[in-house]
Amino acid sequence: MGCSTDIFGTGLKGDLVVQEKKMMVQDFSFYYDSFQALKNINLDFRSNEIFTLFGPARSGKTTLLKSLNRLTDFIYGARHSGTILLDGKDIYDPKWNLTQLRRRVGIVFDLPTPLPMSIFDNVAYGPKLSGKTKTSLKNMVEKALRSAVLWEEVKDRLNTSALRLSGGQQQRLCIARVLALEPEVLLLDEPCSGLDPISTTSIEETLVQLKKEYTIILVPHNIQQASRVADRAGFFLNGELVEVGPAYQIFTGPKDRRTEDYITGRFG
Repeated sequence: MGCSTDIFGTGLKGDLVVQEKKMMVQDFSFYYDSFQALKNINLDFRSNEIFTLFGPARSGKTTLLKSLNRLTDFIYGARHSGTILLDGKDIYDPKWNLTQLRRRVGIVFDLPTPLPMSIFDNVAYGPKLSGKTKTSLKNMVEKALRSAVLWEEVKDRLNTSALRLSGGQQQRLCIARVLALEPEVLLLDEPCSGLDPISTTSIEETLVQLKKEYTIILVPHNIQQASRVADRAGFFLNGELVEVGPAYQIFTGPKDRRTEDYITGRFG
């Protein structure tokens, strides 16, 4: 199955832009033993966009996020039905190499987890395992740190411990560590949940820059963050995808009453 495309107006003098469907979720359900965490999800994620998955706790957001690079594989009693495609290929096909999949679809979690080593070695860790030369490692580290909007802050102390960075810097370092593996899709699970407003702003500005090169799928810290950074959004409730659409429509004129109730604080 080849990549599908959609055409959307940019709003600039009638120009059109083509966005590929980078990943597609088709009739996807997920179970933890007898508990159904996701119910027949159909959704696509397009190139060069930020898509936010939002909803109350235990609505299935993180389960879907982890399913997109098969981090759910080793959960005892877990099973799924349906299909998830990356560039038209089923990621659950036994022929897929999991290591290669997770290079192409990288994930960053809510709590920054820098390795107890230098800033440089944190970012170089993955590429070094692939046998990259010293010169290419230097170039990859700089590129990843620039992409994560961290280079200017750390370029003069690359050999100091990453544990000495602030919380926001540590989170951007973790993003850089994933970017060094040159992924195509970036998954983020509440990357700003433990950060102060200034650090949160830095992360959000970083994501807006990164979408020029990546597909970004984000479980946001809150509704406000989702509305600030998203191009499109999907509202999850009790394992169901209730509504999906452009961010401006979802957050200002939702079509489903349940979406409106959640956004306006009537529940959740």
